[in-house]
Amino acid sequence: MAVEKPRIEHHFDFGSPNCYFAHRAIPAIEQRTGATFIYVPVLLGGIFKATNNQAPLIAFKDIANKLAYDRLEIERFIARHRLDRFRMNPFFPVNTLQLMRGVVGMQDDSAFMAYVEALFSLMWEDGQKMDDPQTIVRTLTARGLDGDGFMARTQAPEIKAKLMANTTRSVERGAFGAPTFFVGDEIFFGKDKLRDVEEAIAGAAI
Repeated sequence: MAVEKPRIEHHFDFGSPNCYFAHRAIPAIEQRTGATFIYVPVLLGGIFKATNNQAPLIAFKDIANKLAYDRLEIERFIARHRLDRFRMNPFFPVNTLQLMRGVVGMQDDSAFMAYVEALFSLMWEDGQKMDDPQTIVRTLTARGLDGDGFMARTQAPEIKAKLMANTTRSVERGAFGAPTFFVGDEIFFGKDKLRDVEEAIAGAAI
């Protein structure tokens, strides 16, 4: 009797560099395990508000050693996965409401992952100001995508509601930040837990 494979999810927001790091590490995991990660757009600010959480730079702003260690951990991850194209966005923090609405509007479209890839790259490799509507349209169009159509989706009531529903459901399942991963009903938080995610995927395949 065949074992039913669990659903593998990556709950993400383009505004988080850690979501970018996870996005770049996921393909190798998919190649090793044969699994496919399903990307679920959420609004990180909404998750923070719902869980009384804060971004690390705010939560630990007075703990110099913690911030220094976080930077070291990022450098190690970059080196391990050879993420030479990463550049800290000069406009960080970036309000990603429009991006997340636009991409959730593409969630059932065959081009969804092309937009995900482009937006992560524009934010964390090209250093674009991705809370500016003109920049969003211009840069997506330059990559052969429908920038105008993407922005139009951000104003649709049903798209706004879907992003809110994604975010609420993520919190209900235990999320308090991003990236958050689910292997079936098992939750894992943070890019540093991707090794555990891979182990859980391998274990589920036995």
